[in-house]
Amino acid sequence: MFETFTALLLAHAVADYVAQTRWMVDHKASVAAFTLHGLVVLVTAGLALGRWDAWEIAALTAAHLAIDAVKTLGKFDRASAHLIDQSAHLVTLGVVAAYAPTLYADGLWAPYGAWIPQAFAIAAGAILTIRTGGFVVGKLMSEFASDNLPEGLENGGMMIGYLERGLIYLLVLVGQPGGVGFLIAAKSILRFDTSKDQHQGVAEYTIIGTLASFGWAILVAYGIIALRGALPPIGG
Repeated sequence: MFETFTALLLAHAVADYVAQTRWMVDHKASVAAFTLHGLVVLVTAGLALGRWDAWEIAALTAAHLAIDAVKTLGKFDRASAHLIDQSAHLVTLGVVAAYAPTLYADGLWAPYGAWIPQAFAIAAGAILTIRTGGFVVGKLMSEFASDNLPEGLENGGMMIGYLERGLIYLLVLVGQPGGVGFLIAAKSILRFDTSKDQHQGVAEYTIIGTLASFGWAILVAYGIIALRGALPPIGG
């Protein structure tokens, strides 16, 4: 079951946060973009499982599109709506994996060893940490944004977020969570000189964004550790 869930989790992460282009997001309400996204979901699920002959893959794609349709037609765009949307997707992945636990075992990749699901889990976690975290934190911070915030480098904040979440994910996975504290301290020092003359709102905006970004990365990292623990060990 967990091998199937892991493969589907990676497929979902790729379909929603790597293969889904800005055009597809901006035109999600159009038939063309909606259909194209559904095709991407179908293809990525089949690739991750190493098969396309199971009707459950088509059912999962239909469920994915139904969830997306509710979010798109309802015009839900807050951070909370994005979290609910992704939680619903995770539930469908779990349902499919529980109903058809051998989808991965009966596919092309299973004979090549337990390292593949383990690698799938790490890759899925990296995407969810860096890319998904960027969307969630970005939507959260848009609710606090104002014209009084100072301008920085173009996409500078986004890149900082990618790097810090990626480093946290790596530190937790290699068993060095204490390094996260040093990362927090380093960021605080670097932020001090640029924020000491600015009003309280800027400082609070920075703190909220930092804590949300760090918290997301830690949550996903430990979730992936738990998932990897449920998978067959490499060489086991």
